[in-house]
Amino acid sequence: MYCTKKITDDIVWVGAGSKKISIFEGMYPVPNGMSYNSFLIKDEKTLLMDTVDSHVGIQFLENLTHELGGRKLDYLVVSHMEPVHCALVWEIIYRYPDVTLVCNAKTKTMLGQFFGLDSHEKTLLVAENDTLCVGKHTLRFIMAPMVHWPEVMVTYDETSGILFSADAFGIFGALNGQIFDFQVDIAAWLGEARRYYTNIVGKYGAQVQALLKKAATLDIKMICPLHGFIWTTHIPYIIEKYTKWSLYDACEKSVMIVYGSVYGNSENAAAILASKLVDKGMHNVVVYDVSMTHMSYIIADAYRCSHIVFVSPTYNNEIFTNVETVLNDMKAHNIQNHKVAVIENGTWAPNAGKKICDTLAQMKNMTLISPVVTIKSALGAKQLSEIDALAAELIKTMN
Repeated sequence: MYCTKKITDDIVWVGAGSKKISIFEGMYPVPNGMSYNSFLIKDEKTLLMDTVDSHVGIQFLENLTHELGGRKLDYLVVSHMEPVHCALVWEIIYRYPDVTLVCNAKTKTMLGQFFGLDSHEKTLLVAENDTLCVGKHTLRFIMAPMVHWPEVMVTYDETSGILFSADAFGIFGALNGQIFDFQVDIAAWLGEARRYYTNIVGKYGAQVQALLKKAATLDIKMICPLHGFIWTTHIPYIIEKYTKWSLYDACEKSVMIVYGSVYGNSENAAAILASKLVDKGMHNVVVYDVSMTHMSYIIADAYRCSHIVFVSPTYNNEIFTNVETVLNDMKAHNIQNHKVAVIENGTWAPNAGKKICDTLAQMKNMTLISPVVTIKSALGAKQLSEIDALAAELIKTMN
């Protein structure tokens, strides 16, 4: 049975979601499932904005069939070639053989790679600021390369003021009947919005900034992303967040302690540091065991917290494996502009600190708070004093 939502008098949400989806992109945990948005414009011509993932394909096709009500589908806009959005392109062509694919040149190449559709005869190629009139609605196409892939484009409906934003402004999680931002507590969803941004497009801050500059020239009344809620009343809020995140500007004066521990001694050091920070008045502290928390949550908090402390034992003369994985993922996601401290541990040849510092030196504007605290097997009185001094220095450098 169909399940659709009216967006405006002639624009309908025909997407779908599922709580059964637990991993997104084969990597990111989504404990609340995932939503896949698609929108149908019912004008003199009918136009579909993207398809969905195959996991929810049956629901999507039921929705589309119901909303078309026997009408043919004239256009399918392909905003993004990631298979979670274009998986049903072939099915749409099969069901609606007269449909015209609307895409840019890079998308056309990928349509060939995924589906052999690079020579599809019913294709309308569009470029920056090209328009398409489907009746009273005129759509303008705006290129947004690397927000998330190089072919991405967004579409602005000049009639309704809706920005169909592709992957931009999305959120992890399936919708619970509420598809508009004003129907939920957005603050409660901010963590998943940040985790989505940082892990999906966070690496490409400059490209996000370029899209934000283009968006600033538009009279946007609504933002319809491919995942998550439709933004209406909170548009300035999410744009302000994207501006900060894309500039790698830590949102809060806070400390994130990231630790790995084999036998519990490094964990003990992390716990003592957190306790001392709180005792000294820094209450905004979060502690992660890298062996127990998926790195996507750690990456998300790296965008939130101004200070990061790495606590790692030496393992095979290297950084503890899971700490190294998180550190390299931070580097890959272009994490920058942080104050950073290091606590290392080692029974006979502590070396993790040097290795961590070597990686930090390859990242942008990561200011090391010296010295590295070195533990030999377990904390002693000297190291306890050094951790106390480190806590004081972390708070001092908040200003």
